[in-house]
Amino acid sequence: MTHFLPSADPVATAARGLALAHPGLVEVHLDPLFLRARTAAPGRTVALVSGGGSGHEPLHTGLLGPGGLDAVCPGEVFASPHNRQIHAACSAVAREGGVLMIVKNYTGDVINFGIAAERLRHEGVRVATVLVDDDLATDGEDSATGRRGTAATVVLEKLLGARADRGAGLEELAGLGARIVARSRSLAVAARAQTSPSTGEPAFGLDAGTLEYGVGIHGERGTGTVERLPVERLVERMADDLLAALPEGGERVLALVNGLGATTGLELHAIGSLLYDVLSERGAEPLAVVPGTFTAALDMSGFSLTLTRMDPEWVGLWTAPSDTPLVLPARTLGADGAAGAVVRGAAAEPEPGDAGDPAGRAVLDRFAEAVTGLRDDLTALDQLVGDGDFGDNLLGGVRRAQALNGAADGGVEALSRAFLDEVGGTSGPLFGLLFQQLTAVSWPQEGTPDASGAAEAAAAGLAAVQRVGGAEVGDGTLVDALAPAARALGEAARDGSETPFTAAAEAAARGAADTADLTPRRGRASYVGERAVGVPDPGALGVALLFAALAQVYEPEAAAGLADLREIAAR
Repeated sequence: MTHFLPSADPVATAARGLALAHPGLVEVHLDPLFLRARTAAPGRTVALVSGGGSGHEPLHTGLLGPGGLDAVCPGEVFASPHNRQIHAACSAVAREGGVLMIVKNYTGDVINFGIAAERLRHEGVRVATVLVDDDLATDGEDSATGRRGTAATVVLEKLLGARADRGAGLEELAGLGARIVARSRSLAVAARAQTSPSTGEPAFGLDAGTLEYGVGIHGERGTGTVERLPVERLVERMADDLLAALPEGGERVLALVNGLGATTGLELHAIGSLLYDVLSERGAEPLAVVPGTFTAALDMSGFSLTLTRMDPEWVGLWTAPSDTPLVLPARTLGADGAAGAVVRGAAAEPEPGDAGDPAGRAVLDRFAEAVTGLRDDLTALDQLVGDGDFGDNLLGGVRRAQALNGAADGGVEALSRAFLDEVGGTSGPLFGLLFQQLTAVSWPQEGTPDASGAAEAAAAGLAAVQRVGGAEVGDGTLVDALAPAARALGEAARDGSETPFTAAAEAAARGAADTADLTPRRGRASYVGERAVGVPDPGALGVALLFAALAQVYEPEAAAGLADLREIAAR
């Protein structure tokens, strides 16, 4: 991976970018470098100043402004700010009540903030310090350094910012800060190290199937390498470790789900949902579950959990308004918790009929068997021309249909319901339209279906797919297999052929193979244009699998000579 950082003065350049993005809120001072908030609450009597190495954004700069910090001192990437920066920042924003320094427990930060504090006191400025040491992974009696300071800093700065806006004095703020830190613990895991700006390579290696447990925000390796667990079990383990380490107190817990730089919002919100359930099961009452990237480690792939056992009077500080670049979702869960956040739809009632109706079950099972065998090939093809989800979507749909078939659905009816109602993406619902038309046909367990009726249903399915998707033959989509299959089925039915489904399957296979020679003009593959040439369309192969399944169920002898679709997929 590569960092998109300028070669000269990357931190100062980024600081200027933050100020440009938030005009009237943030200003940048150079030589020495620090940032300050341009406005503050009128009742504030003590300035709040923090800082640390860069690469952790939006910490600390995201908390600049009313309801947050007065000044921030950014060091170089993963390096402490110099005491000259800290002294200059504090001198620029000091108020009559003095300055409160918020310092993460890293040696360089502690020393440089300490030197700046001595210089300020020598000049007559009142100074106090809150040391953040929330990292559970470094909690050991044999360490003189103590726990590292990590993502609980965000919670601390928000709560102290709100209290400072209400006019609290220096001693009160320092005492409040110490209590917040004492009631906060964090723990982080990583699946990939951050990219080193100097080498462009991961800072450390991890074997496949492992996680680094207890990593630091400067890219430090964890306290151990563990087997990569399902995320449900991982969240449970981390939450249990954190709850065991928290001091006794009220049961209301603020939970921060923090991305380490490369973890997506989708993942963080899912982790937040899992964490809520674990905390509730353990008897802790989640006041709020707050997902987001708040304290990054450049582009590390991982996340941290922070739990703060809240005093009742702190809740109003968390929900207090602020005006900072980082907008924290500072609402709290109501008394009904998750029940008030999720509305579940009513379960669909089975259609009247005999449970386990076998109609079409043989077709469904044969189609499912074929899709299972070709899932990896379909996925590989879709990765070349799309987003790689087609194989899983198609297989998930047929498995869901198999589950539905235990109720009143026939096999093809189950395919229709599953793909129309429960399979996402583009091609899944389009397959659902085809299956919906095919439900008009009787698909017996013994004997053969009416070929003319099947041809009409296939033609109707093609028309529905084209009305919705707009694709024509030659556009490089599933239509290139479905149109010739429907035409061949109709012609064979009119001619009285004894193998109409085999004819349709052969036509679908040829159509699917021919898509490899096309430049896609519809669907996701059209986005890559000529780069898709040579790659058969996975949706067209899915159609070929369906007609091959029909032929294998109803015309097994003739179907034995069908082309191997795996060979087409491997072109």
